[in-house]
Parts: sequence; C-alpha cells; structure tokens
Amino acid sequence: MAKFKKKKSAPTPEPEDSKPKIEDDIGTPEIEKSTSVSDSSNDPSKDSPIDQAKKSEKDKKLSKLFWMRIVLAISAGVISTFIFEDIEGEERRWASIGFMIIVFFGSIIVAKGMKMQLPPSDRKKLVTQGIGSYVFLYLFSWIVSYTLTHLGDTPTGINL
Repeated sequence: MAKFKKKKSAPTPEPEDSKPKIEDDIGTPEIEKSTSVSDSSNDPSKDSPIDQAKKSEKDKKLSKLFWMRIVLAISAGVISTFIFEDIEGEERRWASIGFMIIVFFGSIIVAKGMKMQLPPSDRKKLVTQGIGSYVFLYLFSWIVSYTLTHLGDTPTGINL
C-alpha cells in the first residue's frame, strides 16, 4: 500500500467552506457533516402503512389483554374474600392463591382466543403481559376487601 504524507499546515479557509467538512488523510472525497447516511430499512417511521396497521392492531390487543387482567385481578381479589369465608387459617391463604393462579390461566386461554398475530419472539407476551400488575393488584384488593369486611370483628379494630 502506498503511504501518503500528512499536510503539516492547515488549509486557509475559503468562503465556500462555511459548512464543516470531514477530511480524510488518504485523499478520498470530502463528506459534509450535514448530510446523513442512513439505512431506511431500519427506520421505524418509514415502515409501510400495512406494517404500521398490524403493529397498531397488535398493540391494541396487548393493551386490551393488560386491562382485562387488571380488571380480573381486582374483581377476583374481592370475590376471593367472600368465596373462602368458611375456610380458616393457612388453608384460606393457599386457596386464595390457587384461585388467583386459576383465574390467570383462564386469562391466558382468553388471550389465545384473541388470535393475536405475534412474531415467534413475542409469543411469551401472551403470558407475561401484565403479570406483575395482576399479582399485586389481586393481593392488594384481596387484603383491602378482607380488612374492610372484618373491620369490626376484632376487639382492637376501629368500630364504625
């Protein structure tokens, strides 16, 4: 390969050099910084309208699944307070947690019935979409509803 000598002094600025340019040491043409070289295949804003409609439909269905699980968690937490009223102690806790898991598996079956067209990498979203919110809202609504229904039962509780 041929070696090129570096210029020792900077070139004098000319009026047409108002835009900053990148200069290469090996004599290749100069590239202006203001022009950007980008690959349009990776730009999400340049997707075809059909792809954007599919993504929008998928996002709407995933959002619907999320909110369905939120409503299920709150309602199942309140229902479990009254369903397991007759069970005492540790068995009530495990029965309620089992009920929570059964309701969640039911929501997975409903999600599969929604026929979402997900890529293979996103198939686990049917299970993971809103699972943390589901668990915590179920437990929260179960605890609050149990506390409110048994508020006057304890001798140290607040009587209304």
